Amino acid sequence: MTAASGAANGLGDQAKPYAVSYDESASGYIDAHVHVWTSDTDKYPLAKGFEKDDMKPASFTPEELFAHARPLGVSRIVLIQMSYYGFDNRYMLDAMAAHPGVFSGVAVIDPLDKPAATMRELKKHGVRGFRIVSDGKDAARWLDSDAMAAIWRTAADEKLAMCCLINPDALASVDKMCERFPDTPVVIDHFARIGMKGPTAEKHLANLCRLARHKHSAVKVSAFYALGKKKAPYDDLAAMTRRLVDAFGPKRLMWATDCPFQVQDGHTYADSLALVKDRLDFLTADDKQWLLRGTAERVFFA
Repeated sequence: MTAASGAANGLGDQAKPYAVSYDESASGYIDAHVHVWTSDTDKYPLAKGFEKDDMKPASFTPEELFAHARPLGVSRIVLIQMSYYGFDNRYMLDAMAAHPGVFSGVAVIDPLDKPAATMRELKKHGVRGFRIVSDGKDAARWLDSDAMAAIWRTAADEKLAMCCLINPDALASVDKMCERFPDTPVVIDHFARIGMKGPTAEKHLANLCRLARHKHSAVKVSAFYALGKKKAPYDDLAAMTRRLVDAFGPKRLMWATDCPFQVQDGHTYADSLALVKDRLDFLTADDKQWLLRGTAERVFFA
């Protein structure tokens, strides 16, 4: 990896290798999807196209996150690189290094800048997944490039998850890549945003459940504030969750909040956790342990 590539991905000379260690907090819940950022844009500059006013809230640091998560028994968290920083993963990596054993990471990298080498280097620092986003792209062809194939191939070799932030129209293209790279771990964020822009469409839910035939696929049961009626206690999402439990089984589903967005506009961290912990009567106690800890632990902390 070139020096320029390392700097772009937050792996400069001062970065320290990060070994995931979670024995001490193994009994707590895991939030599988949180973004953090700081108001210190001098130390952590924003990517081109972003301004300080775009950061809402102005900051969401690990300490601000812990104030919501720790009182409810959430002891480990998967950090997702925030779009404000583009390919510069330094703030996420620094947060991980500052709190050993607490965080795992999902990075964003430049697919055209030595992606295989970058992925392997980031793995040394505790990164266990890589975010890819279909927004603004041809949903049928967004994964067709040689660069994307290289990323999926490396993810299979290194047991790193491809974390897909997609709309339902991109499910078919993900399905094709799962067929092409059957050993690549794949995680679908936020129910593939089914129900974000209107009622849950059966065809979209069927396409999401179709991914269950790929043994390394998983889904985040997450971002309740943005789906369906967008109102706590989010009971309207129970039917879709049950379909996923029936299709994937609890061992391939993981709960997440998508904080800080889950704790704005009247939504709370407690309401998100309560849907899975207390309100879904079709889940057994064992099912809940998988959704609230076991699956994320296997995918992101192993």
